[in-house]
Amino acid sequence: MGLNIREIIPRKEIELSDLKGKTICVDAFNTLYQFLSTIRQPDGTPLMDSKKRVTSHLSGIFYRNVNLIADGIKLVYVFDGKPPELKFRTHEIRKEGREIAEERYNEAKKKEDIEAMRRYSSQLIRLDEEMINESKELLEAMGIAVVQAPGEGEAEAAYLAKTNSDVYASASQDYDSLLFGAPRLVRNLTLARRRKTFSGWTEVKPELIELERVLEFLKINLDQLICLGILVGTDYNPKGVPGIGQKKALQVVQRFKQPVLIFKEVEEKINSLPEEDRFDWRDIFELFHKPNVANIDFKFKKLDEEKIRKILVEEHDFSEERVNKQIERLKEIAEKNKQKGLNEWF
Repeated sequence: MGLNIREIIPRKEIELSDLKGKTICVDAFNTLYQFLSTIRQPDGTPLMDSKKRVTSHLSGIFYRNVNLIADGIKLVYVFDGKPPELKFRTHEIRKEGREIAEERYNEAKKKEDIEAMRRYSSQLIRLDEEMINESKELLEAMGIAVVQAPGEGEAEAAYLAKTNSDVYASASQDYDSLLFGAPRLVRNLTLARRRKTFSGWTEVKPELIELERVLEFLKINLDQLICLGILVGTDYNPKGVPGIGQKKALQVVQRFKQPVLIFKEVEEKINSLPEEDRFDWRDIFELFHKPNVANIDFKFKKLDEEKIRKILVEEHDFSEERVNKQIERLKEIAEKNKQKGLNEWF
């Protein structure tokens, strides 16, 4: 779901080469759901092994990240811990959405409507504990660091980008990272480089969004940006405030400035919401202002090619030839980095 403030946020397209040598903290759940929803058969069926276990996420982790590592990017995947209780309503909405999508998918299947099947199947995504644990194992075997956040992975990634001098940015498709104070947000990092549209294929480039530039451009501070997000709708209040979109929300926070005055102005609109959608803005503001995060050290483990083969080839029927080819790329990269490290001593 996530916060949508795309229309008003300044961004710039960058090349992957601009991120060479930099460490990026990736919102793991956001990225895994992205892999599950986009890496699919033409009719929307996810990739599966011979035991009918979904493997779309493993394919994304392996092939997309090998390319990023080859481009000299250091990756840290940050996994969600315990979600705040306020996110319960979002989980309910997602569950309801999956139930509706499942009905529509079954109808499309009866009609053999491939396009509709593809569209609705991406809404049936579930990420279970086994998939999460196996994802962590594969990432570490590839030499990618894994961090277990105490709370929201996105908040922890933003915190590490803000406090750890080794981290350049956080990566997510959602804009919530900015509300958590991430100094830099990279979007489209793990997407396929080309995307099919009605008019043909289009190139997808990473986008860099800098918090300081956002605040200067919008002429607001971080507290006002958090208020703007709450007005539009976040994972903690998905419906937002009735009748207030991105541009109207910006006008409100620019005019009233202080959080108390901002929400006093829209109090009647919030109270007009159905009871299950009403919210106390103070609770949500506090979650963004003081999220459940921790100072967590991370390490990049050595490449474990046997572990990669065990997970992908032995367990999930990936092509041994294709996997070995990518492992060779990872070995070459590791060797180059090793030589580079030795040369620093001379």
